[in-house]
Amino acid sequence: MASHKIQKAKDASTTDETELAVAQALVDLESNIPELRPLAISGAKEVELAAGKKALVIFVPVPMLAGFRKVQQKLTRELEKKFSDRHVVLVAQRRILAVPSRRSQGKQPRPRSRTLTSVHNAILDDMVFPTEIVGKRLRQKVDGSKQLKVFLDAKDATSLEYKLDTFSAVYKKLTGKAVSFEFPANAEVF
Repeated sequence: MASHKIQKAKDASTTDETELAVAQALVDLESNIPELRPLAISGAKEVELAAGKKALVIFVPVPMLAGFRKVQQKLTRELEKKFSDRHVVLVAQRRILAVPSRRSQGKQPRPRSRTLTSVHNAILDDMVFPTEIVGKRLRQKVDGSKQLKVFLDAKDATSLEYKLDTFSAVYKKLTGKAVSFEFPANAEVF
């Protein structure tokens, strides 16, 4: 019944129980949030956090991202009530194209929006959507590892403070990069 809410690519794997549970929750929420009727998801994944908690990452098709953003705050609140022990994060399903080489030269140049850096920055923006990123600092440690510090808008500190560890764990799982989220003490610096 809820499988019509899942739009997967042709080569994608079959739907699992997490995706079906999220799709069913979206169908149930359509009566409260009528803007959800034309929207669908492309996948869902559970991510393990520290201290045994879990986060639910919902992937949405890029063309439907604007529709999800209109109702994202209300939707995440309702989904976190339904899945009471999990934080909910919405991310667009983006594709990374490989760097063209001599052998795999395409007919068209690779768009900037399909590069690895662009997709990782877009994932960062999607995760923290209601708030804005006001600054980024990349710290190169002596052992060669990199730590990305992301500064979020201080006006949303009260509503997002509890999700900062979730954002870090989800970004690490999706991209493999270590990141820490903070609210700047001095907002005039940025």
